[in-house]
Amino acid sequence: MQKKSIHCIHQAETLVSPRKAKRAFLFSGRNECMYSSVNTIWVLLGAALVFFMQAGFAMCEAGFTRAKNTGNILMKNLMDFCIGTPIFWLLGFGLMFGSAGALIGGFDPFVRGDYSAILPEGVPFFAFFIFQTVFCATAATIVSGAMAERTKFISYCIYSLLISAVVYPISGHWIWGGGWLSQLGFHDFAGSTAVHMVGGVASLIGAKILGPRIGKYDRDGKPRAILGHNLSIAALGVFVLWFCWFGFNGCSTVSMTGDDTLVAAGSIFVTTNMSAAVACVTTMLFTWIRFKKPDVSMTFNAALGGLVAITAGCDMVSVEGAAIIGICAGIVLPLAVEFFDKIAKIDDPVGAISVHGVCGAMGTLLTGLLAVDGGLFYGGGPKFFLTQCLGVVSVIAWVAVTMVIIFTVIKHTVGLRASAIEELEGLDIHEHGLPTAYADFSQSTSMTAVAKPDAYPEPYVAGERPVPVQVPERAQPAERTKSEAKLTNVTIICNQSRFEELKSAMNGIGVTGMTVTQVLGCGIQKGKTEYYRGVPMTMNLLPKVQVEIVVSKVPVAQVVDTAKQVLHTGGIGDGKIFVYDVEDVVKVRTGEHGYDALQGEE
Repeated sequence: MQKKSIHCIHQAETLVSPRKAKRAFLFSGRNECMYSSVNTIWVLLGAALVFFMQAGFAMCEAGFTRAKNTGNILMKNLMDFCIGTPIFWLLGFGLMFGSAGALIGGFDPFVRGDYSAILPEGVPFFAFFIFQTVFCATAATIVSGAMAERTKFISYCIYSLLISAVVYPISGHWIWGGGWLSQLGFHDFAGSTAVHMVGGVASLIGAKILGPRIGKYDRDGKPRAILGHNLSIAALGVFVLWFCWFGFNGCSTVSMTGDDTLVAAGSIFVTTNMSAAVACVTTMLFTWIRFKKPDVSMTFNAALGGLVAITAGCDMVSVEGAAIIGICAGIVLPLAVEFFDKIAKIDDPVGAISVHGVCGAMGTLLTGLLAVDGGLFYGGGPKFFLTQCLGVVSVIAWVAVTMVIIFTVIKHTVGLRASAIEELEGLDIHEHGLPTAYADFSQSTSMTAVAKPDAYPEPYVAGERPVPVQVPERAQPAERTKSEAKLTNVTIICNQSRFEELKSAMNGIGVTGMTVTQVLGCGIQKGKTEYYRGVPMTMNLLPKVQVEIVVSKVPVAQVVDTAKQVLHTGGIGDGKIFVYDVEDVVKVRTGEHGYDALQGEE
């Protein structure tokens, strides 16, 4: 194919005014101003697809976390891009591409320098600039999921600014900006290390310094499952990311002219897709064998792990090599998730550390083994593989050191972690004044994690929560006979955030049977006034949990008093307790009635 280009000044002057033509020339960043339409469109298409990955990350992270934090997750993904865009323009782009120095680019605020030497053939400067901007935003947004559900919003915004301004651009300069790694021959075609591993290592440091979510680990350190609230949304996010990855990898050719480039683009699409698909199949089979059932959420994570792993070498490996990379990702990913969850005790709600950090590093190293041209397994000798190892280790060290400093400073200044009450009740309401991200729908309540304030690693701040009501101890009545036992229904309506603590307290006094229902309702105050887009709104019906308990052996007064102690905060919305007489209870399986029907097996 013969490249088509136009001379911006001479030909454009016949179509537009000289003034506009001169402006186009001045902002082109090139003296020749010879552009290729197809190359430019290809780069801009890639920029649009990589930008749309923000939607995929937002959906994936929101689905894998709890409903009470959905608004916060969406806000963080939005601000990653919106903060990163001007910061990368102000500082990051210059540090990344400003010069051919070994360690760092140049200080070029507002990108006013001459970048003609680094521009892809036939691509104007601004097309290249937006292409690099969206990659920077992708690296920043990876951290959102790993630090979800317990991070102060202002602290996250500060982190997002700093990674876009300094952390990502400097390591990116080493790899893509003419720095020392690129000079040594380090190869990372589209960002397994430069983008994904940077985000993965930052996720690891942030999640470690933050500590686990309340209720994630029991007193013995055993992890508890905290289910995400919407697997459908998470799946949609994965499919969006998979679709956009064809732009992430494929459009990184930054050209669609010349037979060799066209062949390479097609090959990149195939290797990208093959790695993701094989990773999914591998993880499905692996979890099927290991857990006796194919794990849904882990398999979706495997798709992303396969995509991350192939990104470094998608242009250098064969289809068979891509399949091998997919198999490795499909096995390593669930093992990494288990390691961080059970051994390292690092709480990563969405698996970002494993997907982006571990698979990103692994894919970069496997490129050194499986590259058709120069890979160790193809007779290329150890030099290329060792260079890949050096690049991975160097970038890990850079990101780890800088992020430890950044997160530590944030922790000891503005604070990094939300308070226990804010975490239990949800960041949506406390950080953003958003009662729910699902208006007119009842939110799901976790039935698996014990949410107790005393599980939080830091004490409560004085005055943050009212002192619980002090209930005088009642004398315990003598144990009643079966014939004397009265059947009583105790119905408790409370806030969703208090359910886990209530359940634990009930179990502590011997109440093991309960029926839990998600309900909407309000008391005589009809809720409290909240604000949406600055406009006051009255929530007449608020999401609540209704817990029904029928007791006979355990005294009713003890059940009521325990519930009051757990639920009391002194504020509107603590809930209500209703007590009813029950005429009879029948256990369907055995046919037992009354007292006997409520007892467990001996």
